[in-house]
Formats: sequence, C-alpha cells, structure tokens
Amino acid sequence: MKNGMNWLLLLGVVVLAVVPLMLVQDSEFGGADGAAEEAIKEIAPAYEPWFQPLLEPPGGETEGLLFAVQAALGAGIVGYAMGLYKGRLDKHKK
Repeated sequence: MKNGMNWLLLLGVVVLAVVPLMLVQDSEFGGADGAAEEAIKEIAPAYEPWFQPLLEPPGGETEGLLFAVQAALGAGIVGYAMGLYKGRLDKHKK
C-alpha cells in the first residue's frame, strides 16, 4: 500500500510539472544559455552550431522549469540512496 502511494505521489509531481508546459505557450525568460549564444555570435558571427535540439520548449521559462524538475528528481534519488544505505548500515550495527 505504501509503495503504491509513493508512486501515486511521484506521478502527481510529474503531472504538476508537465501540465504548465502544455498550457503556457509563449513564455520568455533569458537565462545563461541565451547569454552564451549572444556572446558567441558577438565573438564569431560565422559560427554554426553542431546540432539542433530534438524538442524545442515553447518558451524560456519552460527550460528553467525542466531544469528545476531534473534537479529535484536528482536530489530525490541521491537522498533516497543515502537514506537507504544509512538504514542498512544502522541495521547491521545492531
């Protein structure tokens, strides 16, 4: 039961992260990638990128949201692993 609730909560978090991506289409936010692109164009105007992204997000804020979701998932995985190993260590000490 508890395992099913965890998966349900994880699904809810993913839905909360994806729904705004679908609803907000023309969001704009300039981040480090945009600043780097402008600097490269200024230094070397003839530069051609090596590849194009497979999926272009609808706006700049969407890119930030995706980065935040990725960071949160990574932190969750690292925290889970640390707790799991700490629990195993405590169990072996007893």
